Amino acid sequence: MAHVILGILAGFVSGIMSGAFGVGGAILTTPAVQILLGAPPIVAVGTPLPAIFPTTVAGARAYRRAGLIDWPAVRWLAPTGALAASGGAVLTKVVNPHALLLITAALIGWQALNVGRGRGTPDGGLPPDRPSHLVLALVGMVAGFASGLLGIGGGVILVPVLGGMLGMPLKRTVGTSLVVIALMVVPGTLVHALLGHIDWAIFLWLTIGVVPGATIGSRWTIRARERTLRIVVALFLSLVAALYGALELHDLIVSRAR
Repeated sequence: MAHVILGILAGFVSGIMSGAFGVGGAILTTPAVQILLGAPPIVAVGTPLPAIFPTTVAGARAYRRAGLIDWPAVRWLAPTGALAASGGAVLTKVVNPHALLLITAALIGWQALNVGRGRGTPDGGLPPDRPSHLVLALVGMVAGFASGLLGIGGGVILVPVLGGMLGMPLKRTVGTSLVVIALMVVPGTLVHALLGHIDWAIFLWLTIGVVPGATIGSRWTIRARERTLRIVVALFLSLVAALYGALELHDLIVSRAR
């Protein structure tokens, strides 16, 4: 019973983060599944993926109603992201993710500064210079590969790049990221399911919590001011980068010492 309650609570907090910051929430649920629920590491990577889909769908509904989703960007981000997610999931047992996560942590930290300093454009607006289709396709590919390989939604890459480097308004960035993630996690989920990396009982517990959490998080972001939102998201991404970097650096040192 304790495991069920912990799973639902982890899902609820993860859902709030997802709806508020445009991430899949696996940055919380992956360690929670492994540490709190005692699942093997590979199951902790695979199990959050199917829970990301209802999380992002629940969060994206509010952004769609508010007109805060960039559908042309979705059309270029999602296909390459979905394809790359399949490849990343297949390579789970081949690629050592520690070095990759260290690089990812550094990139997230750098982009967090761009998000915090960026002025953005008025809520609901578009950036003055639209990124090219090729740039969007490449961003989707990188985010998708990380999603499949590391069991994350890809939003920790999409949000800082779209909202920082490419200058998309942050609320539109968050809404767009959620839609792309929802489409991107499907192939990765299928591959991990075929490989037996998903604990469906834990998935159910997480899902019970993530849906109401994502709804609450998305409503807060939509009502927040752009500048306030940029500061909060920048702090959140900086914390993610620091935690990822510290944990993976520790694991990398330990693995080499053996």
